[in-house]
Amino acid sequence: MIDTHTHIYLEEFDDDRDEVVRHAREAGVERVILPNVDLTTVTSMQATHNLYPGYCRMAMGLHPTSVEADYREQLDRTRALLLAGDYCAVGEIGLDLYWDKSFAREQEEAFAVQTGWAVELDLPVIIHCREAFAEMVSLLQSGRVPSFRGVFHSFTGTADEVRTLRTLGDYYFGINGIVTFKNAHLEEMVREVGIDRLLLETDAPYLAPVPYRGKRNEPSYLPRMAQRIADILGVTVAEVEAATTANAFRLFGEW
Repeated sequence: MIDTHTHIYLEEFDDDRDEVVRHAREAGVERVILPNVDLTTVTSMQATHNLYPGYCRMAMGLHPTSVEADYREQLDRTRALLLAGDYCAVGEIGLDLYWDKSFAREQEEAFAVQTGWAVELDLPVIIHCREAFAEMVSLLQSGRVPSFRGVFHSFTGTADEVRTLRTLGDYYFGINGIVTFKNAHLEEMVREVGIDRLLLETDAPYLAPVPYRGKRNEPSYLPRMAQRIADILGVTVAEVEAATTANAFRLFGEW
């Protein structure tokens, strides 16, 4: 299995990072992808990547909640880091209107710029979209954003939203611990996505699955997501693991 979205470089793991990685490996999580947040997280992300050679890949981008008045300068520095390093994706980037809409226009511009990098460098995009689905669809339809491939991470939308996104681009859908919560529309959504477009992720330390809901999440919990998806789709866990690993390699490349 591959945890395609985890932040084990954050301070929540400073006291037991080695143990967290050991538990993940014991649970069958063979590789992880570390998406960046902003310029303040680059050093810890790179250090974590270097601690576990061959286990981690990194993605570089500017998270939408870090987009503020100085976003152009932030983007310039982020691009320099992207060009200087070994990254498997641009991300995580996108739109987030959950907490604050003050920089909605700037978020859209930052997303357009960074998707342009992805196309230029032939990299996939890790998309963060929270409380902004209509705005994201409008942006994708506007012509301001180039056609790109990527994953809608932590996707909790509806089956109809999956169908809408399918008309707009070549996207995968990252499913995390939220799928273990009691919610009928998530089951319908997973069935609509189908096993050939699903990716497993934890978004650790956030969004822990049942029965750890509200506690720190970690990659070793990934099998719980795989089991829940298997139950929804009526397939075996082994089939989910094999398919999602193949999907991850198809999108991000093998390592």
